[in-house]
Amino acid sequence: MKRSLIAGIGSALPEKVLTNRDLESIVDTSDEWIVQRTGISERHVAAEGETTSDLALAAAEKALADAGLTSADIDLIVLATATPDQTFPATACTVQDRLGMHHGYAFDVQAVCSGFLFALTTADAHLKAGSAKRALVIGAETFSRILDWSDRGTCVLFGDGAGAVVLEAHEAGEETAPRGLLTAHLRSDGHFRDKLFVDGGPSSTRTVGHLRMEGREVFKHAVATITDVITDAFEATGESAETIDWFVPHQANRRIIDASAKRLGIAEEKVVVTVQHHGNTSAASIPLALDVAVRDGRIKKGDLVLLEAMGGGFTWGSALIRW
Repeated sequence: MKRSLIAGIGSALPEKVLTNRDLESIVDTSDEWIVQRTGISERHVAAEGETTSDLALAAAEKALADAGLTSADIDLIVLATATPDQTFPATACTVQDRLGMHHGYAFDVQAVCSGFLFALTTADAHLKAGSAKRALVIGAETFSRILDWSDRGTCVLFGDGAGAVVLEAHEAGEETAPRGLLTAHLRSDGHFRDKLFVDGGPSSTRTVGHLRMEGREVFKHAVATITDVITDAFEATGESAETIDWFVPHQANRRIIDASAKRLGIAEEKVVVTVQHHGNTSAASIPLALDVAVRDGRIKKGDLVLLEAMGGGFTWGSALIRW
């Protein structure tokens, strides 16, 4: 039986940091208001001319270095983004070219904030099918490009960044605690698509558009809907809130993270939180948080790590990984 192991991890953030104090001069808001409602203190914003592929490439190169590999060792790139460099080609193809990788295959997936989980699950399926031996799975966003900077309800929430992992096919033996991606569960319901969306696109308006959100509705669904996919993960593996070592949720809002962990019975000390420094980086959020927790020594080999996310669509999902 094949299982997908994470062999390396990396992340990248734009140099420019936009603090809550900076936002006070842009929109009618305050540091106190933002922190109280979201837990966010600052976020990184791409510089003029800095693209999603720039951030994705930097994260991918760090993940490859962490794994002790080069692009020659990679067969597949799956890149999750809602803010591609262009309508086409896929931003994954741009990253493939910039890595000097002229073999294998690359494509994007779009599930907004759940994108990294959808990309991870997709790459896992390709590895298990034998189509590839190693994959780069990347979440990368420049959400600052689609924000309405006059809308204080949304512009304070989001940031830019990228995170990547190297996923490697491994023949599982008879280990009592097998490593790798143990189970993943994905959902979507297009009935809620108008609760969190961008009001533009090539087919509809022929414009890029801006992000629009019904904040209260998103909060309500974010806390309620993730329960089913996490319950499914626990039932599939026999694990529980007590047996996991770390919970790495999508970093959308501190109140959503806290409410979700409480609802699931996950101890506060097991929750990885980075939203205060990154804001909501959509598909980049989970790999960015994972990279932080790996670098500071919290997540170690053999740890059981639960991931979850919810995004526009609505889409949502979970993954349980033995690191």
